[in-house]
Amino acid sequence: MNNPIGWFELYVSDMARAVKFYESVFKIKLEPIGNPTEEQLVMRGFPSDMSAYGASGALVCTEGVSPSNNSTIVYFSCENCAEEEARVGVSGGSIVRSKMSIGDYGYVALANDSEGNMIGLHSMN
Repeated sequence: MNNPIGWFELYVSDMARAVKFYESVFKIKLEPIGNPTEEQLVMRGFPSDMSAYGASGALVCTEGVSPSNNSTIVYFSCENCAEEEARVGVSGGSIVRSKMSIGDYGYVALANDSEGNMIGLHSMN
């Protein structure tokens, strides 16, 4: 297994608030994804390029699944994670740990999104 992550889902309580947070922090547009199941759920997908390195995913709002800040952390690739970190607070989230060096592997910052999910920001600069 070379790159084990093929998709991710971030569960949210308030889709509009979560979309506003992620679009504001990452300067992207999240697009609606059709519901592939019979469950009551709403999905908004992150931009993706199937020919490029990495995985894409979606925000998901459904009954019975709550956001959490103490489980798996998804790290978003950034040019300089300090830029996205600077937009977290004004977008409705909070910084858990500011940009820090991880040696040869670059830099990371940890944040809580508007729903309470902990996410990571990663960059080589």
